Amino acid sequence: MTTTVLVAGATGDLGRRIVRELLQHDTRVRVLTRPGSDSARQHFGDEEHVDVVTAAYTDHPALVAAASGVDVVVSAVSGTRAVIVDAQRALLDAAVEAGVPRFVPSDYSADYRSITPGTNRNFELRREFAAAVDAAPIRATSILNGAFADMLTGQAPLVLFDRRRVLYWSSPDQVLDFTTKDDVARVTALAALDPDAPRYVEVAGDRVTSRTIAATMSRLTGTTFRLQWAGTAGTLSAMARVGRRLSKDDDAPFPAWQGMQYFVSMFSGEAELHHVDDDRWGPHTWTTVHDVLAAHVGR
Repeated sequence: MTTTVLVAGATGDLGRRIVRELLQHDTRVRVLTRPGSDSARQHFGDEEHVDVVTAAYTDHPALVAAASGVDVVVSAVSGTRAVIVDAQRALLDAAVEAGVPRFVPSDYSADYRSITPGTNRNFELRREFAAAVDAAPIRATSILNGAFADMLTGQAPLVLFDRRRVLYWSSPDQVLDFTTKDDVARVTALAALDPDAPRYVEVAGDRVTSRTIAATMSRLTGTTFRLQWAGTAGTLSAMARVGRRLSKDDDAPFPAWQGMQYFVSMFSGEAELHHVDDDRWGPHTWTTVHDVLAAHVGR
């Protein structure tokens, strides 16, 4: 039986990948787009099994209409409070009123449930919205995947390629969870189509440490990559607090201080995944950190 899925944030990087994975199954995908935006039609206009629906997050009746007859809402929106809490709450309320059975929030992160208050803004926004989801009469499934492995070659300055160094805070042997965006999209699609999916699905395409990353880079390049201590997780957290206070744009989704906070959550061990279930939907060849770094070195 065909499953109808409403995807919010479908024109974003991860959202497009999720739609692609959903279309590998017996699905009908509704792509939610804002009034006046043509990006959804540009991306999906030629897809036979994709319908573009228009609604502003401030237009409750339009959101309810967009969600009517849907089996599951998948959110892949990205931003700060106005998006992660406010827009998603509007989408959640509309889904509940439309009688949608299931909702997948835009988490796609490390485990935000046990982090210390004040140490990671983006995680705390996800935790705040999770409380709203848990209070709503709808079945929810969140995907926890650690950090995006794709970021290791650019946005996340953990590997200093030119200096042949790999950074660490506190301990070079702290386990770090990484999953590529493609693998996250695949898991999200499978979770969306599984009515028995649990509240949280934890996956990790790879589990590494700074020490093993340095060894991997040494093998790949034939030159020695050394570990470089960058301080403690506590020191980094203090630096992030100062950076946030001095920042002129607290609403930016990923400023430098937020990147520091993500490393604090990872290297403190607070955001480490403890119930990884990579085989929930059967065996799969995951893209490893070695694969990501090898592709980057090869380029």
